[in-house]
Amino acid sequence: MNKIIYKEESYQIIGKCFEVHNNLGAGFLEIVYKDALEYEFQKNGISYEREKEYTVNYKGKILSHKFYADFVIFDKIILEVKAVSDINDSVD
Repeated sequence: MNKIIYKEESYQIIGKCFEVHNNLGAGFLEIVYKDALEYEFQKNGISYEREKEYTVNYKGKILSHKFYADFVIFDKIILEVKAVSDINDSVD
């Protein structure tokens, strides 16, 4: 397993993700989980930006579409929120 770069911060974030999942369970759209995570980050003094916009540079050309990170936490960790009914190990 690779070394976790921001171990303490990652554990804080994962803890809040589990907090949200343990309270809401499954079945909601991603936006609901994002709202709950935002609440947890605010409540616990975790610095974050939501829906942060990035331009994408591809081989020296700025692409017309931008990348929007769900959350940028502690100014260094991007968190993308996904809501799925199950996780599948199969490779297509």
